[in-house]
Amino acid sequence: MFLRCFTLVKTYVDKVIGDLYVLRVDDEETKYFESLWYIPEGITYNAYLLIGDKVVLFDGWKSRYSDLLINELSKVIDPKDIDYIVVHHMEQDHSGSLPKVLKANEFRAMVLGHPMVRGMVESFYGIKPKFRVVKDGDVLDLGKYSLRFAYTPWLHWPETIVTYIKELSTLISCDVFGGYSIPKALYDNELTSDELSKYLDYARKYVITVVGHYKDYIVKGIEKLRSLNVDIKVIAPAHGLLWRGSPEVIVSKYVEWARGVPKDRKVTVIYDSMYGYVEEAIKVVIEELSKLGIDVKVYAFTENSRPAIGDVLSDVTDSSSLIIGVSTYEGEAFPEIVRMANLIAMKAAFSKPVAIITAYGWGGMATKQITDILTKAGYEVIKTIEFKGKPDEQTIRELRGLAKELVS
Repeated sequence: MFLRCFTLVKTYVDKVIGDLYVLRVDDEETKYFESLWYIPEGITYNAYLLIGDKVVLFDGWKSRYSDLLINELSKVIDPKDIDYIVVHHMEQDHSGSLPKVLKANEFRAMVLGHPMVRGMVESFYGIKPKFRVVKDGDVLDLGKYSLRFAYTPWLHWPETIVTYIKELSTLISCDVFGGYSIPKALYDNELTSDELSKYLDYARKYVITVVGHYKDYIVKGIEKLRSLNVDIKVIAPAHGLLWRGSPEVIVSKYVEWARGVPKDRKVTVIYDSMYGYVEEAIKVVIEELSKLGIDVKVYAFTENSRPAIGDVLSDVTDSSSLIIGVSTYEGEAFPEIVRMANLIAMKAAFSKPVAIITAYGWGGMATKQITDILTKAGYEVIKTIEFKGKPDEQTIRELRGLAKELVS
């Protein structure tokens, strides 16, 4: 394996299996993925190169790393020798390097992709490379190797496809089976169990933020791949770890996260507190949950804290239930909690029980507003507790009882 630093950016080039190489770059510069999801853990971009009777490049890197990708490719082959470039997904974190790679290739390569890709390449980059549509189920015979293409729409754009290399039992999956973070190793079986567990937390966050809106298609896509009766021994995604030790782990996890399968005795608490009254109520419930041995994840919107919304959504995904604490603001629910509820409804719409705790001064519609958002997304609001001003003794008794009700 080659590890290089290029202007302080780390890259890896390694032979995965047979004549298939991975080219990985570690992006520690992007702080908000898609300009939305805070990722202090970073992210990788993984491209793949197959060298057989024909040379095939699968995807690429973000545009800012285009020159670096060409430099790394040149360590293995002459870019002019690339015969095919497979575009699995046109999002710019994968296709951004395409114009410069094609220029280095002198536009000799045939670009392969979904029918939508041709127009997207032209509209994104103003270029018209040689292009061949691949149909769902098409097989491209390259002599030593053959490529089988499968459409996986909405994972997470409509033109997304994956490629199976039969002779290597390898699935090149682009965004599917990827994850956030910059793993210490390239492969799952090179990490300790603790490191792998931490990576899976980042992968869960990735799934729900990037693909969450289309999570039903995750299950459909996996069922489709299984119906092809292919023997997948290596999964090579465009972000994060390559799976060549236990690929079934990431497949089963993706299904769990798509379905929102809860961990036993895990509760996520999300609340705002402008002047401490909601927080006072929430702390009563947290104290009771902790006594019951519940794993409580707490996210507070206060004058001193703003949680990362991707982390909130990630914990919602495998929680057994939620507690929402909300202040009344100008007669309605506190804006940040409304925003958070809408994002939960958009990205993490599951059938889970919810309790809503509301503080108000003179009245308002906060409880109804949050209830309406979450119930339309499939959540079951099993309990609401409203109090005026700060929680009194009766309210505190209700809050203590709520903890037991949630986990009974």
